[in-house]
Amino acid sequence: LFTIIMRRYMMKIACRVARQNECEALVTGESVGQVASQTMQGIYAINAVCNMPVLRPLAGMDKQEIINIGTKIGTYDISIRPYEDCCTIFVAKHPQIKPRLNVIERIERKLTDLDKYLEEAVENAEIIEL
Repeated sequence: LFTIIMRRYMMKIACRVARQNECEALVTGESVGQVASQTMQGIYAINAVCNMPVLRPLAGMDKQEIINIGTKIGTYDISIRPYEDCCTIFVAKHPQIKPRLNVIERIERKLTDLDKYLEEAVENAEIIEL
């Protein structure tokens, strides 16, 4: 459940930053079912912390379709660079593919120290206009 909780906190931060900047929606690059956290149950659990629309234009595409688009728009070479992010470092041997929201919320109630880091992330967010 670590990845789901981590993504929920990233979503909380993104929603707060978006609201502060008068955005009306978030856009992600998720594709349903490609990784364990992108099951319908995982997406539901992650979305539960956000009170704004989350658009997922790649949701129904398979990996090859996404690669083709990335190649066409010039982002594919960047996306395949080796990079250790929190998803690769903390990947579970047996990830939870059907997380239950009530279990996740019970765990998060015990993680009160994370709120100060959430605030710090929001305060130090860098906006890059494209």
